[in-house]
Amino acid sequence: MTPSFGLIIVGDEILSGKRADKHLPKVIELLAARGLGLAYADYVGDDRPRITAALRRAFASPDIVFSCGGIGATPDDHTRQCAAAALELPLAPHPEAQALICERMQDVAREQGTAFEPERPDNLHRLNMGVFPQGARIIPNPYNKIPGFSCDGPGGGMVHFVPGFPVMAWPMVEWVLERYCARWFNRRPQTEHSVVLYGAMEGALTPLMERIEAEHPGIKVFSLPSVDHPVHGRHVELGVKGDAGKVPAAWHALRTGLHDFGATIGPEMVRHL
Repeated sequence: MTPSFGLIIVGDEILSGKRADKHLPKVIELLAARGLGLAYADYVGDDRPRITAALRRAFASPDIVFSCGGIGATPDDHTRQCAAAALELPLAPHPEAQALICERMQDVAREQGTAFEPERPDNLHRLNMGVFPQGARIIPNPYNKIPGFSCDGPGGGMVHFVPGFPVMAWPMVEWVLERYCARWFNRRPQTEHSVVLYGAMEGALTPLMERIEAEHPGIKVFSLPSVDHPVHGRHVELGVKGDAGKVPAAWHALRTGLHDFGATIGPEMVRHL
């Protein structure tokens, strides 16, 4: 079965509004391009107990989860330590990760025209970015070589840790998808079919929605009300979504129910997810 996909976004700067999150729409886009969908997203600040709790839930699940942010080596970066705590494993230097970090430091020294000093305190500190929970596997970083990491959880899923910088994180998420998730690509194409209803109340539509879901297992019925849409004004967008092969029958049943309901029907929309 195709697993659920989750996203954890770490950082005080997101919750304070200092920076706007860009990861959520991009991860949705990357998954959708492969016939996959995002099941949930968690936002958490730079607080070790909260990060650890979020990661413990992720590791206990069978889900594939991406965690963005907090894997650096400054005092406000806690994700590596929290991942180890959530797994109840020690942190350990990852030889390949530390070799890549050394390569990066040598590259920077060459670019600056200075000698590489591996024993300099700041260079030794940078090696902490290659200290991961024991048994972690690296995620290559095509931007600056400093890797992320992946860990298996006791629940059967995996959590993949990438930096908070989109220019690094997004190609790393794509690499993970191609490396670990290709067997699920486009396995169950999803479709969403909906219609704009004018003058309808969600409460009155609820029995119809419940009946469609009961009669069509695996189909979700959704209702999106709007009070000030620039084109349609006050309306409800009502639709069904699920496996492409199951949606047509559910959609026919929904349309029949709306006809019996006497709703004023506007434009229809179809999206292939």
